[in-house]
Amino acid sequence: MSETPYPLHTALSLAASGVPVLPLRRGKVPFGNCTACEDNACGGRPNMKTPGPCRCPGVCHAWAAATTDPAVIVSPSWAAVWRRAVCVGYHPGGAGLTVVDLDDADAIAWARTVLPATRTVPTTRGEHWIYRGAMTSRNKVRPGVDIKSTMAYARYLGPGTGRMVDLPDTVRALAAKTRSPARPLPHAGVPAVSGNGGCPHRMPVFLERGIAMAEQRITKARSGVHATVYGTFLAVLSTHGRCGCLTDAHIARLFNAAQTKGESPRHCNDAWTNARTRLGL
Repeated sequence: MSETPYPLHTALSLAASGVPVLPLRRGKVPFGNCTACEDNACGGRPNMKTPGPCRCPGVCHAWAAATTDPAVIVSPSWAAVWRRAVCVGYHPGGAGLTVVDLDDADAIAWARTVLPATRTVPTTRGEHWIYRGAMTSRNKVRPGVDIKSTMAYARYLGPGTGRMVDLPDTVRALAAKTRSPARPLPHAGVPAVSGNGGCPHRMPVFLERGIAMAEQRITKARSGVHATVYGTFLAVLSTHGRCGCLTDAHIARLFNAAQTKGESPRHCNDAWTNARTRLGL
């Protein structure tokens, strides 16, 4: 599929139709945090479910930076970014949409037998099926299938074909019944509690310090972000993964730190899964 040579023009057109947009750099990932927002210096965590008070005029908070305001899109702080952008991303949930990302022929064949036909956009390897209605995003709900809606971004690849229909309960059910691949499970055969009958990692200070240090390691990375994220996930799991003391909130903090540095949700899940596999979790 050909990419428009004028991503800014595409972004303005989408924004005019109510679709929040953001520029994507090489690798189809968002731009990283600016200096003022690194290490949470801005006082907010715009990638979290509850955005903070950050008023950064730049485009450095991934999906949370997506906007429909043309004044922001063409502002000086975004201008240099657009010159380096290779394509346009958008926040489906912010537009009241859900994208079912089908990565291969098998996934497409499955969708055609299970999901109602809707607007379809060809991708490099598969198709995006776009439905009217927002929901929680979830990766790997089945082989080759991701759901992108709230707190996620998708690459804009054209208007597609077909009439868009309402989000079916079938898609919502996929996310509801799918356990997050990021949640660690206790390792069989390894004691989950200490000799005094309580998990030592549940001590607030110990666990909180470990998660905070992991977040800091990721946010301070200047290069090799992929390797840093994987290494950090591996370190956290090696210390806290076998007793099951990590919660979804802890894991979300690590993933959000990685995504703020430009990692995609898929890369985060892959890094987490690979770290667990290496440790036998």
